[in-house]
Amino acid sequence: MAKAPVVRLRDVTKSYGTGTAKTQVLRGVSLDVEAGELVALVGQSGSGKSTLLNIIGGLDMPNSGEVEVLGSDTLKAGDARRAKLRNESIGFVFQAFNLLDHLTCLGNVTIPAAFAHDARDVEKRGREALRRVGLADFHKRFPGELSGGQKQRVAIARALFGAPTLLLCDEPTGNLDSETGKEVIDFFRELNSRDGVTLVIVTHERRVSSVAKRVIAMRDGMIVETSDEALAAAHGGPA
Repeated sequence: MAKAPVVRLRDVTKSYGTGTAKTQVLRGVSLDVEAGELVALVGQSGSGKSTLLNIIGGLDMPNSGEVEVLGSDTLKAGDARRAKLRNESIGFVFQAFNLLDHLTCLGNVTIPAAFAHDARDVEKRGREALRRVGLADFHKRFPGELSGGQKQRVAIARALFGAPTLLLCDEPTGNLDSETGKEVIDFFRELNSRDGVTLVIVTHERRVSSVAKRVIAMRDGMIVETSDEALAAAHGGPA
């Protein structure tokens, strides 16, 4: 029997506001992401990429449709179940890093342990996560002492702390220079190929989508053909 997809969406819609102020963000999106894929979601600003990622991660809820993530129906699950799924099986990496300045790198990485109420080997696991992103000796440093690339690596280490099956990234190279961005992209590719982590990466940058196993172009809240022409349209220019 074939395994169920890691992500399964059917006819997902999402809107904000009401009446004349209503904005339709997603329009009947259906998508499967299989285990071990590295998927890039591309498209212009406002195409619905980040909203779709937030719905996959249980950070937002659709107005209608079906959403299954790692075998769980997240629409039927309560807040506690969704939080447990996020904490134990899904990692998040954002463009803005979202580090707490008053905590050390190790403190930032181990934040998920507080929400999971799991005190087992917290420091050991946190140090290992930092080692995996090349920052083994940075455990006592604070975010204000780091470069942008180092901050993003700490954010990635935090996402990896719980050994997630699924990693969701929203413009993870958006605040990085070209060389640092390339290093982060190479790390994602290695994480996917070596460890088998499934990644869905929202991006507007071709340097990210070029390493993906599958590229999904979005426009006006819908998934469009992933041909060169469709990708060019989603990026707003020639391929």
